[in-house]
Amino acid sequence: VAYPRISPAVLAVVYRGDRILLARNGRFKGGIASLLAGFAEPGESLEACVAREVREEVGIEIGPLRFLGSQPWPFPDSLMIGFACDWVSGELSPDGVEIVEAGWYGPSDHPPLPAPGSLSRTLIDAAFAGITAAASRGDA
Repeated sequence: VAYPRISPAVLAVVYRGDRILLARNGRFKGGIASLLAGFAEPGESLEACVAREVREEVGIEIGPLRFLGSQPWPFPDSLMIGFACDWVSGELSPDGVEIVEAGWYGPSDHPPLPAPGSLSRTLIDAAFAGITAAASRGDA
């Protein structure tokens, strides 16, 4: 029996009302914006990892997490775990190193997104569909 090493990484759909946080990593080509993400450190819970990554990358505080889904990336050895949470406090302040731009976006006014098929795009599409549905019901 072999137990391969797996590196857990988190993704965060951060809501602020009827908008979600999208950010552009300086390494992304074509102005593509995505969810904040990062690897868990040894001894760190996934919940603590999400809060730390969001705080480090854009300087805001978030509320309780809700699990959304996961996606294996066998090469190199990652497991992406997606969460949703709500903005609690702070103003967006991209770190300027990893994250060069960040903003609050809705279904009809967002920058280019990652290609379909990734967990990030799946979660973004689901968030925008939920926001659109809430607006059509008058919930937003």
